[in-house]
Amino acid sequence: MKQQHNPIQGAGWMLTAGLAFAIINSITQIVGINHGLPSTTIALIQYTIALVVILPYLKSLGLRQSLRTKHFPAHLFRVFLSVIGIQLWIWALAYPVPIWQGIALLMTSPLFATLGSGFILKENVGTARWIATLSGFVGAMIILEPWAENFSWATLLPIGAAFFWACYSLMVKRLSSYDSPSTMVVYLLILITPFNLLLALPDLSLPTSTDIWVLLLIAGSLTALAQWAIVKAYSVADASFVQPFDHAKLPMNVLAGWVVFSWVPPGRLWVGAAIIIASVAFITHWETKKTKSLATVK
Repeated sequence: MKQQHNPIQGAGWMLTAGLAFAIINSITQIVGINHGLPSTTIALIQYTIALVVILPYLKSLGLRQSLRTKHFPAHLFRVFLSVIGIQLWIWALAYPVPIWQGIALLMTSPLFATLGSGFILKENVGTARWIATLSGFVGAMIILEPWAENFSWATLLPIGAAFFWACYSLMVKRLSSYDSPSTMVVYLLILITPFNLLLALPDLSLPTSTDIWVLLLIAGSLTALAQWAIVKAYSVADASFVQPFDHAKLPMNVLAGWVVFSWVPPGRLWVGAAIIIASVAFITHWETKKTKSLATVK
């Protein structure tokens, strides 16, 4: 039985995840830039805390039931894709690629996800969503400005992260037909810890400041919320619809970067952002109108 497509809920969950990630990114840069904590250590502590935070809730749902799956290899591969994306993103931030530019380049993810949705998941993407997704890509390219003389190939690292996270998102969409959101979240948080520990061991340095631990506790808790929200978004709406709402992370991160670090992006950001926001607004209007029309026919 095909799940019901609920665009409003899907968009709401994805926007919630975007806001959480904007706060997480700011915290990561605070403890990394201002306090010198290695990025691999940050990832290890962040996702370990996320697992601890979400376990009581998962236990209330039935932890054994959450761990029950016939698709463990697929979950392992899904987490592997996520880890590659995380490491490419951390590498980009450490280079450093400016946060406003890095987030903008992540907006290319809907293009990869839409292609996968159409050709792998066999969803009916539709002309409107094709146009909106491509418009978001154009907006991101305006912000990237790859034709400029000072263009650096390091700025392509976020595009690599976007590709692997799009693949991860498609895996979430496919597995949501078989396993519950709690199953996907708990396997992500459990399996990602060994990967992060392996990468953190060479430079492992635990923080000694209480303030840093508090920030990491907040980041870990928001990570649990964000991962849950993403899974919920894909479980209630089509992947090709909810993925473009990832664009909302751009203005959220720009605002966070301005508030926390007083970073002011160049003017071309606002041109690209306007295109991205306009495409997201169009998708929302189009999908809502389509849903109401179908409800009227029924």
